[in-house]
Amino acid sequence: MSKIKARKGAPYARILGVGGYRPVRVVPNEVILEKIDSSDEWIRSRSGIETRHWANDEETVAAMSIEAAGKAIADAGIAADQIGAVVVSTVSHFSQTPAVATEIADKLGTNKAAAFDISAGCAGFGYGLTLAKGMVVEGSAEYVLVIGVERLSDLTDLEDRATAFLFGDGAGAVVVGPSEEPHIGPTVWGSEGDKSETIKQTVPWNAFRLGDVSQLPVDSEGNVKFPAITQEGQAVFRWAVFEMAKVAQQALDAAGITPDDLDVFIPHQANVRIIDSMVKTLKLPEHVTVARDIRTTGNTSAASIPLAMERLLATGEAKSGDTALVIGFGAGLVYAATVVTLP
Repeated sequence: MSKIKARKGAPYARILGVGGYRPVRVVPNEVILEKIDSSDEWIRSRSGIETRHWANDEETVAAMSIEAAGKAIADAGIAADQIGAVVVSTVSHFSQTPAVATEIADKLGTNKAAAFDISAGCAGFGYGLTLAKGMVVEGSAEYVLVIGVERLSDLTDLEDRATAFLFGDGAGAVVVGPSEEPHIGPTVWGSEGDKSETIKQTVPWNAFRLGDVSQLPVDSEGNVKFPAITQEGQAVFRWAVFEMAKVAQQALDAAGITPDDLDVFIPHQANVRIIDSMVKTLKLPEHVTVARDIRTTGNTSAASIPLAMERLLATGEAKSGDTALVIGFGAGLVYAATVVTLP
């Protein structure tokens, strides 16, 4: 017989508040076209992107996270010292250790909250949300702060015609806390590591230490390039359109609802054509509001879902209590989908 005493938390969990931060600088497609042979019309038709936000030197991963988190905490109606854990999803915090989550937890004024980073690319928000739900229900934290944050402009090769126009910067955050009813559905998540080459970093960090400069990519002037994100666009598009619609449907089934029960669809903001194809495949009714934040924010990876959620609520396109399907997918390849009640 076990001597271990179980700790019990809340019956269920829900999102209590949301906040976002977009950098001050707005970058139109014309700036991207200075380095690649393309056109504004091509970028808009292929991705839906018109502008994106790029961070300045002061808008660090931590600084953007703190701004978004402060808004989420205020929106949840709690104090920072009630936060029991901080989960940050990012691939663009360049210090291997310590986790940026620890700095964020301290500067927000939490009471020594557990804090850690996760790396799950564009599915990172869904992964963090799932962990937060588990902590609240298990009882290891009453309130959990989940942040998706990226400075992807630091990892963008402006001479790569396939990706130069895609990425933006920003942070989105939610507070997850106790609930008497289920407001976060079961997560359908997974990985397909055999497709990892389709989205990846061009070279590992230690390539610079190894000393063989001839193996490193160079720009048009012969200078060694900083590592960047690269992808096989068509392969990623096909995978996202055909496979992620199936995952989204599985998340609906797991939550016991149909497309008719949905009010809002918030997919990862990767490409407007992927979003439109998923809407069609899922046969979403016309009354369902679909997030297309990518048009003015670009692809912000782990930040894209909470940023899109925050904007829909701020503009009144969605409202508190709406039922939303969220799905993230990207490098790994990894994915996570669930149904939530909007805060």
